[in-house]
Amino acid sequence: MTLAFLTPFYHWIKAFHVMAVIAWMAGMFYLPRLYVYHCAVAPGSAASEQFKVMERRLLKQIINPAMIATWGFGILLVLTPGVINWQAGWWHVKLLAVLLMSGFHGALSRWRRDFLHDRNRHGTKFYRIANEIPTVLMIVIVIMVIVRP
Repeated sequence: MTLAFLTPFYHWIKAFHVMAVIAWMAGMFYLPRLYVYHCAVAPGSAASEQFKVMERRLLKQIINPAMIATWGFGILLVLTPGVINWQAGWWHVKLLAVLLMSGFHGALSRWRRDFLHDRNRHGTKFYRIANEIPTVLMIVIVIMVIVRP
């Protein structure tokens, strides 16, 4: 199903989609790094409380709205006639990677709640490794969209 009235707005939709993706990815790269630093301070300390504020603001004011915008504009792109060749395999891989990115977003939210209640169960090494997940998914997504193998 496509919506022909979207065709004249294709470039605008794509531009806003790209801007939303950039904002989402910036937050997805930074939040796990904040968790690495948060692990290094004592629960209940002034530094810990400051990290909680930073993490909440990053998630609620940047990452969540950017993810919603990314999905919204992405869906509009898919509904624009001629954008997707439904027989091509690249978009299935891209969609899977975006779903995994959204799942990782959910994990970041859960870990923030753990820090908020001083119940973090992971160490700095865990968050350093987790910090690489959005990078790998981004590489897959960009290759699928640009190269379309």
